[in-house]
Amino acid sequence: MKIKILHLYPDLLNLYGDRGNIECMRKRLMWRGIDAEVVTYTCEDSGFDLSDVDIVFIGGGSDREQKIVCHRLLEHKDEIRNYVEDNGVLVAVCGGYQLLGKYYKLENETIEGLDILNIYTEQGKKRLIGNIVLENDFLNQKIVGFENHGGRTYIGNHTPLGRVVYGYGNDEKSGVEGVVYKNVVATYLHGPLLPKNPQVCDYLLEKALQRKYGEEVKLEPLKDETEKKANSYIADRYSDKKYVLRETVKRHT
Repeated sequence: MKIKILHLYPDLLNLYGDRGNIECMRKRLMWRGIDAEVVTYTCEDSGFDLSDVDIVFIGGGSDREQKIVCHRLLEHKDEIRNYVEDNGVLVAVCGGYQLLGKYYKLENETIEGLDILNIYTEQGKKRLIGNIVLENDFLNQKIVGFENHGGRTYIGNHTPLGRVVYGYGNDEKSGVEGVVYKNVVATYLHGPLLPKNPQVCDYLLEKALQRKYGEEVKLEPLKDETEKKANSYIADRYSDKKYVLRETVKRHT
């Protein structure tokens, strides 16, 4: 078996080591004896083809970099939409998440999105920065990460990636974070996301394998004791009400 991963614009969208998500997917496939081909597409390349791609990854970047990438992605809008509707696996982090929506409204201009997800983003008055912990209904472990975003994303009727245990989430008020739509996972969580949450990585890999080889494909578990301990340490710390209270007091003094 073989999985082809397309990494879009790593030259511009690679904040906080988002490239580590690619390496995590590659390694977890390799450890199971599954071939992984990673293809990168940068601003210097002429175009990309999704016909034989199994996973697409779009990382995070500044507003300036998002504007550059947006114009190029819009040239492939229909192709990306068709890929998503055909259950292609797509992972989008931070700026990549925002670009999947209708628009990102800044103070003096609006960045047009791909309109693949029925969401939109508006710039807030302050950046939302810090560790974040999520509960979710489809994985057996909490999701942890680091968020740093100025946008507030409103997801309407979409299913969120998780409920916020600690942190800000999509918009600081709704109590939810990210979006799951078909085989799309879109989130503000850096970290990188997948090394900190191997259960999310395996969820995505299994979806890609099932789309390509059939629903009967199941991933063999790996020895993730260290990764699970690291995940649980953060999740437990920020689920502790006394610890959270102390951190909240620090933020406001």
